[in-house]
Amino acid sequence: MKDDPTYPRNEGHEVCPSTDKIYTVSEITREIKLTLEDTFPPIWIEGEVSNFKRHTSGHLYFSLKDQESQISCVMWRGRNQNLLFQPEDGMKVRVWGNVTVYERQGRYQLDVILIRSAGRGELQLAFEAMKKRLEAEGLFRSEFKKRLPPFPERIGIITSPTGAVIQDIISVTRRRFPSVQLILRPVRVQGEGAAEEIAEAIKDFNAYQQVDVLIVGRGGGSLEDLWAFNEEIVARAIFDSTIPIVSSVGHETDFSIADFVADVRAPTPSAAAELVVRDREELLQTMSHWNYTLNRALEDRIVLNREKIEMIKRSYGFRWPIDRIREYRQRLDEVSKNQETIFLHQMDRLKSDIIRLKSKLQALCPQEVLQRGYSITTRISDNRVIKTSSEVSEKENIRIRFAKGTIRSMVEVIEE
Repeated sequence: MKDDPTYPRNEGHEVCPSTDKIYTVSEITREIKLTLEDTFPPIWIEGEVSNFKRHTSGHLYFSLKDQESQISCVMWRGRNQNLLFQPEDGMKVRVWGNVTVYERQGRYQLDVILIRSAGRGELQLAFEAMKKRLEAEGLFRSEFKKRLPPFPERIGIITSPTGAVIQDIISVTRRRFPSVQLILRPVRVQGEGAAEEIAEAIKDFNAYQQVDVLIVGRGGGSLEDLWAFNEEIVARAIFDSTIPIVSSVGHETDFSIADFVADVRAPTPSAAAELVVRDREELLQTMSHWNYTLNRALEDRIVLNREKIEMIKRSYGFRWPIDRIREYRQRLDEVSKNQETIFLHQMDRLKSDIIRLKSKLQALCPQEVLQRGYSITTRISDNRVIKTSSEVSEKENIRIRFAKGTIRSMVEVIEE
């Protein structure tokens, strides 16, 4: 066989392996992928995040590294929807996933299923990330905080119907102002679906607008127990509420996202009730004090003003206007009398002018002229007045008007 010219030999005439099985690049890559996936079931790997990128498709791409090596990682969109925190470069994490091969580049990578924090607690990281994001959006800003009504008639309460919270609120309210009406919307305050119930309750109260203020809260517990009040859906429901909201979650040292978004944060449920409900006895005492103070102030003002009036009445400054009024009245009488005299003189002058003008009119009246022996001659053809002999012709018919009567004649001779 060694003498067979078709048997593969290298240049040094050494025997080469058989070529009975030759892989393509794709085939060997796929074989390696299958070998890796069969050899390594889902495993946990701890390392530091680097080159983190969220693609527009929603997939997460990053590297996981330690001091000596690194491995590429991918977490598909369908798996990262429920991440409690956003991975960042430099963050130490533990990831659970399958070792596989990205066949196009022949590069092995980790197909990530879960991500957990390897440093601070995962929930604490999620809390801080949510707080940072919502604060950047402006949900905590003071200008969006609504004032609590001074005298609410109806108070909405969103909490568990069986916990100590509702009993504390009822007790404080009945002690401070018994006539205030409480409306409870029972919800789960922890566990799956709790955040959705709390947000829905806030929206329902806003839809019906039957209460003046809302108290949202629960008793103390671990960060995990209080987590429903750190959910974004609850934070946005509180921010969108047109009804003022007091948040009371956990004990005095506990803080939730709901506390930051709410219009007022109370350290305990009892404190929330005291913030919302004024003490009736204190109000009555305050009103009584105001009433006494107001009456005394009014009485003092009345006495003071009376004294001022008496002083003014006795002063020259008070008499001076009266004297001035009397003086003006006298001057008005004089002016009125003078105006009447002037008016009568004007009337007499106008009468004289009218008589004089009437005489002139009568003297100029054509009828008066005719009465003095004059006549008016007109041409019969056009009724025009004839002023000179040159305006008529011989044999022309004319009319002559006298003071009484007229005659018609014919021109026989014209003399200049």
